[in-house]
Amino acid sequence: MSSPESSGGLLLSRPRRFARLILVGAAIVFTLLLSGSSADQKRISIYSTAANYSLPVTERDGRDYVGLVEILDPLGSVSAKTNGQQWKLRYKNVDGEFTAGKTSAKIRGKDFDLSANFLLENGRGLVPLTSLSTLMPRFLGGPVTFHENGRRLFVGSVATQFSAELTKTTPPRLVMNFSSPVNPTISTEPGKLHMVFVREPLVPPGSQTLNFGDKTISSAIYQENNGAAEVMVTGSASLMASFSNDRRTITITAAPPTAQNQTQMPTPPIAPANVAPIPVIPSIPTTPASARRFFAVVDASHGGDERGAALTDKLAEKDVTLAIARYLRQELESRGISVLMLRDSDTYLGLDQRAALANNVHPTIFISVHASTQGSGVRLYTTLIPSGDENRGSFLAWDTAQSSFLTASQGALGSVASELQKKLVPVRTLVAPLRPLNNITAAALAVEVAPPGSDTIKLRLPDYQQFIASAVANGVAALRDRLGMQR
Repeated sequence: MSSPESSGGLLLSRPRRFARLILVGAAIVFTLLLSGSSADQKRISIYSTAANYSLPVTERDGRDYVGLVEILDPLGSVSAKTNGQQWKLRYKNVDGEFTAGKTSAKIRGKDFDLSANFLLENGRGLVPLTSLSTLMPRFLGGPVTFHENGRRLFVGSVATQFSAELTKTTPPRLVMNFSSPVNPTISTEPGKLHMVFVREPLVPPGSQTLNFGDKTISSAIYQENNGAAEVMVTGSASLMASFSNDRRTITITAAPPTAQNQTQMPTPPIAPANVAPIPVIPSIPTTPASARRFFAVVDASHGGDERGAALTDKLAEKDVTLAIARYLRQELESRGISVLMLRDSDTYLGLDQRAALANNVHPTIFISVHASTQGSGVRLYTTLIPSGDENRGSFLAWDTAQSSFLTASQGALGSVASELQKKLVPVRTLVAPLRPLNNITAAALAVEVAPPGSDTIKLRLPDYQQFIASAVANGVAALRDRLGMQR
């Protein structure tokens, strides 16, 4: 666990410092909060080896546009400056020059024609989506594939392939194998199961419609729309899904008769032993607008150039925290709790960025994940509020924003500690002036995971990581149930 960094100022009162953050942070928020974004908001998703993210699309004069800086920023260093109607951009060592209201541009010193006028709005350069397939390779220097109808951009060879096979068992099972781990949002309606993939660069198999010639599970249809891929499985029965093989396999079967006859919102199905269920979110009935939804933000500490503690000569804290955070997301979602992961790849996020992104989506609870070789078991922290500026009207002092939520944070800490103790995990509860906890406007705690004994290498064992994540998820779910909040 690294030492906290210093910062000052007021929450929501740092426009210059966060102007660029808002643009870049939108990539993370839109990627991980598909269900929380407006149904009418157009999006484009970008998939690369560096990061997978989504961005909002702007419509002007009947055409779709996207910010060029926002596309390039997660892929490498980028800067831009405006001089009148001229807009110059540098991505790594590649220069581009654009003119507001013109289709002509210059990239790498060579002329390039856009499919529509370049737009300049408050210093933000907007390019037409229809130009991305030819524009992006000039900046990136490699192959780019753009699925224009679905608004999905693939940088390099990053596609996730899948196969689907129906086994003639009783009842039949549809086994879908993926070339990389997946984590779709799943919803059901009578005779249909929808799997929506936003974070994953999923591409169709040979045919976009697979017919299985079976009444129970008759077909699987692949389609793309609004920055996401969807696989819809149809049949004559209510369907349920479970995953295995480190989320590389999804198995779809008919739900038990009692589940098929339910008229109320069902709980996630119980999968066979050693196979964890994917949360199935029914499309009906809808949640009343007055019901408050329980929502968690999970923050894998460190990342990118910030490696965190050196747990061994080759094992960095950033790698362990990301693995545990992914298991925690899986465990929370299997309990019906929506999750936003601030970091789902080896990328750097500053402490202010983490707090701003979390506060922007108004979670019920914020969980920061750390790792350490000192001691054994788990240490749980709530923040010790430092001395800070006084609140000014509707603005909260940045370094003491957590003050009004300390009671909720301590309640969350107690709930998680109780569940860890039930699993006989050594646990200590502490307070410390940790960032970004003191900047978070929700219940917030840090979970620092140490090995179960003196053997540090056990920190990297998937079984141990998931064991701890399961106990933490139990504590969060128990807190939700005590609060009586909506799943």
